[in-house]
Amino acid sequence: MDAHSRGRADEIDPADQWVLNPQTGNYELRLDHSAGQSATPSRSHGSPAAATGTAAAESSEGGTATATGSRTSTATEAPVPGQRRRRVPEQTRGGRQAPPSRRRPKQGASRKKKVLMWTGGAMAFVLVGGATGAYLLYNKLNGNIGTVDVGDAALDTPGMDGPLNILIIGNDVRTGEGNESYGNKTNVTGHADTTFLIHIAEDRTNATALSIPRDLKTEIPDCPTKQPDGSTKVIPGSVGKTKFNESFGVNGRDPGCTMRTVTQMTGIGINHFMMVDFNAVKTLSAAVGGVEVCLTKPIQDKNYSKLNLPAGEHRIQGEQALAFLRNRHGLGNESDLDRIKMQQQFLASMLRQLKEDTLSSPTQLLSVANAATEALTVDKGIGSALKLTSLAKEIGKVDLKNISFMTVPVVDNPDEPPTKRATVVLDSTKAPQVFEMIRGDVSFTEVKKKEQDAKNAQAQAQAKLLQGARSTAADVRVDVYNGSGIQGAAQSTLNWLQNEQGVLRSANKSNAPEKAAKTTLAYAPNQADQARALADMMGLPATALKPGTQDAGEMEPMTLVLGADFKGAGVPVNGPAKAPDVEKVEADKQVCAK
Repeated sequence: MDAHSRGRADEIDPADQWVLNPQTGNYELRLDHSAGQSATPSRSHGSPAAATGTAAAESSEGGTATATGSRTSTATEAPVPGQRRRRVPEQTRGGRQAPPSRRRPKQGASRKKKVLMWTGGAMAFVLVGGATGAYLLYNKLNGNIGTVDVGDAALDTPGMDGPLNILIIGNDVRTGEGNESYGNKTNVTGHADTTFLIHIAEDRTNATALSIPRDLKTEIPDCPTKQPDGSTKVIPGSVGKTKFNESFGVNGRDPGCTMRTVTQMTGIGINHFMMVDFNAVKTLSAAVGGVEVCLTKPIQDKNYSKLNLPAGEHRIQGEQALAFLRNRHGLGNESDLDRIKMQQQFLASMLRQLKEDTLSSPTQLLSVANAATEALTVDKGIGSALKLTSLAKEIGKVDLKNISFMTVPVVDNPDEPPTKRATVVLDSTKAPQVFEMIRGDVSFTEVKKKEQDAKNAQAQAQAKLLQGARSTAADVRVDVYNGSGIQGAAQSTLNWLQNEQGVLRSANKSNAPEKAAKTTLAYAPNQADQARALADMMGLPATALKPGTQDAGEMEPMTLVLGADFKGAGVPVNGPAKAPDVEKVEADKQVCAK
């Protein structure tokens, strides 16, 4: 179509314009931009009946209509805008053709602009609404979480880098509907009942969940505890050994005291703690849609937990799940150690379900997040939904097949009569080996051979540091710093070095700038013989030796920093490179409880 014919098809004259009269609310025909408004109202924009005005009547009679201006034209029917008929061009009084008016905007373009404007507005509303919803949800989850300031009981390790040690404390408080049947309902504080030390490897290839028996006899250290008014009160430790479950709740001990007890017992520094109670078991198991468990024999406990399950596979939740975890009288020897095996099976199964089912369902995931945050009390280091999410992501990186559940190796307490033994003590051979495996970040499961070979090669290179001459104890110069978190560790080590080992050129430099997960000995190349001698005395592993690059002065001492792996003056820090023979439950396999 050429330029002369554009806009003139079907007798439509682009010189004509329909404009809206603001006084009448109707569209009126304006012949060009210089003409006034038509004297006769045209068809209303919204009413077809208004189209039959005087102009239409006069047109049918063959008469003329006089415009408000000086121009005269033949009246035409006033169609709806966009449907005008073409007029025969009129002549002005000067004999010239009336100039065309400005072309009005295309209706299609106008509609597109309106659609875009409304769509953009709606999208902005959805985005703002979504952001508001996320903000409200985040605030709700944050508000669910209880926090406790445990002070320096937690390692000062910002972020989620490096190996992570998380202490999970199961509080046996009996408050809550139905929970009084499991014990004294007036116990409003509870004790450290079910406790797991979760170790997540630095490279996230494996994790270990170590159960600590509630009836394990151990020493509880003095515990600095934050008070409601912001002050710190030191809760005295135990006199001799007592049950591990008394590390929380007794005499005002807080979760930080349980953390300190575990660190003192294992030499493992702890990054964070999480504490849950009986109600958490019921809500969390229901939130994931039930947890699958398997029994080789039926369980019938009519007097205590009221659990009644036949042999075989079951999906349990709520009250039944709590009864499953609390039951021990329905087991063979009614011991806490057998109950721990049931708890390990339950948690391994829940992990499988979370990874395989829950994480793929946004609705169920939200339900789990809400139930979990309502159930949790944590340290301030992870006291927000965002930080807990970051921690969950780190745990989620570990393949299920490389997550092991095991119990601290223990033996019956020899100080109790054989017929009345109700407590246990650490296995003096296997327990230190397990603790050293965790401190050394060594997996209890089979990980990729290539990764293990790389670790072995690194260990061999480190071992060469211990090969060579040793100086005499009298020639060893060392400054001792306490980064273990154990009060008096540096002084006790100094006393042992000077009085029992003859290292007289040693000094206590008090606390290290920050807590250390592992004991280290930094030395110059010309101090290597001194470092080897001190490593022999203290049982330091090769990985603890940190050689420098420049020689030291003749009177300059080495730097020994005691870490969380420090177990006491004279107690070797070194341990095995191979896992001891202990019973394990692997998270990716369902094993029926016996």
